[in-house]
Amino acid sequence: MSDFDTVLGLGDDVLIAAQRLAEWTSRAHDLEEDIALSNIALDLLGQARALLTHAGHLEGAGRDEDALAFLRDDRQFRNVLLVELPRGDFATTIVRLLFLSARLWERYTRLSQGEDATLAAIAAKAVKETAYHLDHAAQWTIRLGDGTEESHARAQRAVDEQWPYTFELTGESGRQAWLDRVVPVLDKATLTRPDPDPAFRPGGGRDGLHSEHLGYLLAEMQHLHRSHPGATW
Repeated sequence: MSDFDTVLGLGDDVLIAAQRLAEWTSRAHDLEEDIALSNIALDLLGQARALLTHAGHLEGAGRDEDALAFLRDDRQFRNVLLVELPRGDFATTIVRLLFLSARLWERYTRLSQGEDATLAAIAAKAVKETAYHLDHAAQWTIRLGDGTEESHARAQRAVDEQWPYTFELTGESGRQAWLDRVVPVLDKATLTRPDPDPAFRPGGGRDGLHSEHLGYLLAEMQHLHRSHPGATW
């Protein structure tokens, strides 16, 4: 995988995650959480802008962040499938944020020490934001899992349904570091860790093979830019 592909994939992960998380704006259960989720979405969007800009430079074909975000079809996106799944309920969103942040924190930490100075600077800033996202998701996962019978059931269902998608998120090389961060949170939340070696492991996002959900998300995200190409205001 080229440097361009690596940065593009990471940028697509956080761009699509930001778009999904932004769906909670004005819909969270209280004002504080509404603002928190919106701020996390903005953090992810900021990371996406920096990463896609850098990906454009690495590619050298003249594409900027807008071209990469708004002018590609779904088969050209390289995000993992986990981030494009429907928003679901609050427990689904929180568990997904836990899974994603644990992986992003590890990747950003490693990239911040890499030889690519631009990418290292992006990662150094992002790892601080991601540490907050990870803590926010962990605290809510524990609160939901160790809460009421209803909240525990919803959190467990969110873990069970999204766990198979985490194998694409982590890959083999990043699996253990991710487990070291996620499993203690699940234990503290009294949530059961799913089968560590399931037969069902959805993947293909890095190769442009996506679910139908990404098409609907992109239609909404890209509609204005594609309807008014080159418009400024």
